[in-house]
Amino acid sequence: MFESLGNLIAFQLLRLGPESHLGAAVQFFVMDLTKIFALLVIVIYVMGLLRAMLSPERVRAFVRGRPDWQARGMAVTLGAVTPFCSCSSVPLFIGFVEAGIPLGVTFSFLIASPMINEVAAVILVGVLGWKLAALYVLAGLLVAWFGGIAMQAFHPERWVEDYVWKIRMGETGAIETDRSLLGRHRYALGEVREIVGRIWIWVLIGIAVGALFHGFVPADWVTTHLGGDDWYSVPLAVLLGVPLYSNATGIIPVAEAMLTKGVAIGTTLALMMSVAALSLPEMLILRKVIRWPALALFAGVLAVAFTLVGWTFNLIA
Repeated sequence: MFESLGNLIAFQLLRLGPESHLGAAVQFFVMDLTKIFALLVIVIYVMGLLRAMLSPERVRAFVRGRPDWQARGMAVTLGAVTPFCSCSSVPLFIGFVEAGIPLGVTFSFLIASPMINEVAAVILVGVLGWKLAALYVLAGLLVAWFGGIAMQAFHPERWVEDYVWKIRMGETGAIETDRSLLGRHRYALGEVREIVGRIWIWVLIGIAVGALFHGFVPADWVTTHLGGDDWYSVPLAVLLGVPLYSNATGIIPVAEAMLTKGVAIGTTLALMMSVAALSLPEMLILRKVIRWPALALFAGVLAVAFTLVGWTFNLIA
């Protein structure tokens, strides 16, 4: 249906040639625009119904006081299924510290939260297939788990800003939420408006970049620079993701275009993870709560992890 709509607008309504660069780019743009935004609205609404009683305070209370391995597993899982992204990283970091949760567990949550979420997973399945979606989620969970352990080994507590330790958030309890079906419906609609309103521009930019990449970048050039077996293609993809700003959903169209041009699956996964969890804006936001040594360590751990993931999946593929 979405491909047919793209063909209709690009080739019949606009009368662009199917073999032309512009025609291919417009067809890709229309197809992905309708498909991704349709999935985005539906998935956010459904998850909003289920998430009506979930809050950052409940997340903290759920993880607090658990054994390290259990707390880490819960933190990674909660990071993967909750909508908290970079805009929530500072209050969540402070809240986790205040609750006495180990910093290694907190970093596992901070890695998983922007990189993995159910919206991106469903859209990945719809756009790229369940195999790539499963690979991305599995790799993200592993990076979040072991990345937090690696951070904890360096005792990052010494690099947390002083004001974070001094903050004592009041235990005011969760605000009562309307538990009725109508109340959950209103909450879900609010989630759609808030989340789509926050990320639509980045999704649109991602689709546009993916369309330009799909239509105008020659397959031979992509294969030569990113699609081969050269060891540096994966770390290069990780570095390319740092100056970009998007989320796991917004980078999907770019990944789709890369795969259609012959870019290796591991290289594509490395770029997706870098954009979602290692981008410069994410680092600048996190700088508000940790000092430069911890920030450099955090970025280094993620860069190494994403590179290893990319190399591993390229070897398997």
